[in-house]
Amino acid sequence: MDSTLIKGLTMLEVLAKSPGPRGISDLAGELQLTKSNVHRTLQTLVAAGYVRPSEGTGTYECTLKLFELASSVMSRLDVPSAADSYMHALASETNETVHLAMLDGLEVIYVHKIESQQPVRAYSAIGGRAPAHCVATGKALLAYQDGGGPTGLPDRLPRHTGRTITGRDELLGEFASVRRQGYAINRGEWRESVCGLAAIVLDAAGRPTAAIGISGPAERLRVTALRRYAPVVVDAARSLSERLGCTRYDQVVREYAGGAKKPNKGG
Repeated sequence: MDSTLIKGLTMLEVLAKSPGPRGISDLAGELQLTKSNVHRTLQTLVAAGYVRPSEGTGTYECTLKLFELASSVMSRLDVPSAADSYMHALASETNETVHLAMLDGLEVIYVHKIESQQPVRAYSAIGGRAPAHCVATGKALLAYQDGGGPTGLPDRLPRHTGRTITGRDELLGEFASVRRQGYAINRGEWRESVCGLAAIVLDAAGRPTAAIGISGPAERLRVTALRRYAPVVVDAARSLSERLGCTRYDQVVREYAGGAKKPNKGG
């Protein structure tokens, strides 16, 4: 690797993550470099337009060029395409159908799907919809809306099976459990014969943007089996979130669970 390039990139990362401008001595101490090396690297970054000196203070800070580059990347990022490799890996590990869903009001839309290779599997279609309060991806998405639940949630929602949670207060309690454990479970609440588990996907600002999960026949995916798959589903959600720019997935999810962070307020 080019050591000069690595030093420059490392210094740029330190400056970008710092709460304020940094001085040469300060940076030299943190990066374990000589002051002359730090000064030379800073001048290169200034010439390239990534860093600027803070007037009259002898310190340096990042310009908005990093933001411009990041915005260009984010504008090209397509969530289903970004999710594809993680979904294939999850399907391979669980041998179940994998869904990526987004929220539309009180319904989810399946925007991507990897079909299970098992002869008996859950039926769904890309572009299809499901009531969000009945399926794992929907419950994961609803749990991370403002105030711990979506605005305008009615006192009672439609029942689809004997296991459907229909009462508003009970649903809000379910959403709190989702945030505490980091994943949602569907126990045959939309179709009695289908169960599933899903975790939230966060964007670069820490906001809920999608949910990724698995589903399959209830006789194969009992709750004990689903919980065994929970770590790999959460890991897929974490990896996809990082791909979308969320660098603090676990911390943000803990903040949601503890009530220290309110969804949709940045991350």
